Amino acid sequence: MIKQKNLTRWLLFASALLLPVTLLFPLWKIELTAPQYPEGLVMKIWLTKLSGDVEVINGLNHYIGMGLIKEEDFPEFKILPYAVLILSLFGLIAAFLNKKKWALTYTFIFMLFGIIAIADFWHWEYEYGHNLDPTAPIQVPGMSYQPPLIGYKQLLNFGAFAIPDIAGWLFFLSVALAMLASFIFIRQQRQFNNTAPVAASLFALMFVSCSSGPQPVQWKKDACEFCKMTMMDQRYGTQIINRHGKDFVFDDIICLSGYLDAGNISKENIRCIYFIDFNTSELVPANKVLILKSEAFRSPMSSHLASVSAETDIKPFLAEKVFKFEELFKGFELKCEQ
Repeated sequence: MIKQKNLTRWLLFASALLLPVTLLFPLWKIELTAPQYPEGLVMKIWLTKLSGDVEVINGLNHYIGMGLIKEEDFPEFKILPYAVLILSLFGLIAAFLNKKKWALTYTFIFMLFGIIAIADFWHWEYEYGHNLDPTAPIQVPGMSYQPPLIGYKQLLNFGAFAIPDIAGWLFFLSVALAMLASFIFIRQQRQFNNTAPVAASLFALMFVSCSSGPQPVQWKKDACEFCKMTMMDQRYGTQIINRHGKDFVFDDIICLSGYLDAGNISKENIRCIYFIDFNTSELVPANKVLILKSEAFRSPMSSHLASVSAETDIKPFLAEKVFKFEELFKGFELKCEQ
């Protein structure tokens, strides 16, 4: 077993040594998808530069009056590398001394640095998305185009998705290691076994990803993505989860069919499709349901289609036809990435 004194030192060393590595990889990325760009556009933000489809994005943004994204407008690119190296040096000193006050000070400065950096990034996005040219060719009154700091946001016909890149995740890991070392000092535990559950919990929090499963439907509030009718009947409906974790709901199976046939979402961008079980109102993966057709089903858009779990006894339904997903949606390759 590793002694507590050595454990905190190694945690601080690892935290400090990860920081210079972040200079070698992109920190954040923003992905844009639209029907006219099915392959997507990507802008990557490093600690020292921008990369990706910056020029293409600038060309598109011109039409809605957004300013050009230029590296020379970011003084942070000149400051951040030095700030990261100084922070790393402070962390190495804290590891070498391996004292509580040094560990806590390093962790506090690290967290403060992260908060300031995130706030600065959000402020840039706000200015970028709100200060629009009033003479732009396309103007939507009251519309702003601030990209999301993290997660998904719809901007006209573009879907914008922002997420940390390699360096971003390394930053999160580095600060988690510093926090863990500080926590051990505070708890003043003598046995490593007592800190193991805490370590496991912190690492689990750091690496947990956005849920890839179905998202709860907000009944009487969410609107069908295809027909735009409000989701009212909890016995019918379907849901698409895209590869970014965003959900698209449909009040009738026929609406899902129309949405897919129209090419509103590429097959490659679909993580999974779920169907509402007529009996339980639970969302079930498409490869685990049976789709029934019967005049008895009063579905919202009169498709007379409903779905049930494949384990359900369908005899009481007296269905006229029974389909599996691949039979009703021919030519569509179902994949569920859980």
